[in-house]
Amino acid sequence: MKVFMIGGTGLLGSEAAKVLIERGHEVTSVALPPLPEGAVLPPEMKIEYGNYLEMTDDEIRGYMAGCEGFVFAAGVDERVEGPAPIYDLFKKYNIDPLERLLRIAKECGVKHVSICGSYFAHFAKTRPELELTKWHPYIRSRIDQENVAMSFADENFDVAVLELPYIFGTQPGRKPVWVFLVEQIRSMKKNTMYPKGGTTMVTVHQVGQALAGALEYNHGGNCYPIGYYNMTWKEMLTIVHKYLGCPDRKVITIPDWMYSIGGRNLMKEQKKNNIEGGLHMVKFTALQCSNLFIDKSLGCDILHVEADDIDKAIGDSIKLCVDVLDGKTKAVEMRGE
Repeated sequence: MKVFMIGGTGLLGSEAAKVLIERGHEVTSVALPPLPEGAVLPPEMKIEYGNYLEMTDDEIRGYMAGCEGFVFAAGVDERVEGPAPIYDLFKKYNIDPLERLLRIAKECGVKHVSICGSYFAHFAKTRPELELTKWHPYIRSRIDQENVAMSFADENFDVAVLELPYIFGTQPGRKPVWVFLVEQIRSMKKNTMYPKGGTTMVTVHQVGQALAGALEYNHGGNCYPIGYYNMTWKEMLTIVHKYLGCPDRKVITIPDWMYSIGGRNLMKEQKKNNIEGGLHMVKFTALQCSNLFIDKSLGCDILHVEADDIDKAIGDSIKLCVDVLDGKTKAVEMRGE
């Protein structure tokens, strides 16, 4: 299968390209420069550097011509802040471009599409009592993104959105998203204070397998909750502490109200700076302080995702975070394409 990818030099896109090429597929990608120093990309992948948002429809058609598969491994996530209403920014980068790309892909005869989404969309559907799309612009945008994607699917155009959870693993030269967690832990003098609850997670390699599997095994329009390993925050932090060199450090569970105070203070700071976040951090307490678990049978098994070493993936992420914070390595920001 000939595959066109947006974001092939990113953490997830590059791993998907590697898996696809190992399975005998041909991959061409458009991605934003620069390539992170030390990053290893599949030599067989054809890369052109540029901003697809600035390309004409005809330029995009040129890349998609003759392709059977399309991977969208780009966009922005919930960490982005900006002027209110922040939803407009998510629409600009996650929804509008995808609608355009899917239209062009369908015109060009592409048959199979896989898209990186968010597991928050899964919980918005399974936990309606939390009204996640009402309170969180980012989560609303991810549901709207899924609706746009599914509107294109038919018997001749397979579309899969992967509802991705916490992801561990590294790309040399790219700053892990987990730097904030290491900074938090280092700022606490003795014990690590964290709320109750937990999350599902996968490794970067498993995301690559899921993106490739979506092209190969999905039929019609489907949103797949992706989760393989379910851990409480305490279990996850115990592994983090091990790789930080403080295996005996205790994790103290804080009450929900204490977590919400931190969220309230963050929102006050955002308001002071005339910016808005994608998550309402006070309302987010109900989600963060619960078990955001996903059974692998709902997505990973269907897309033929295999077991991986999650302990090592967490360790690799944490060790790179430490090296970045201690100035031992240079790294560009983790970002959408």
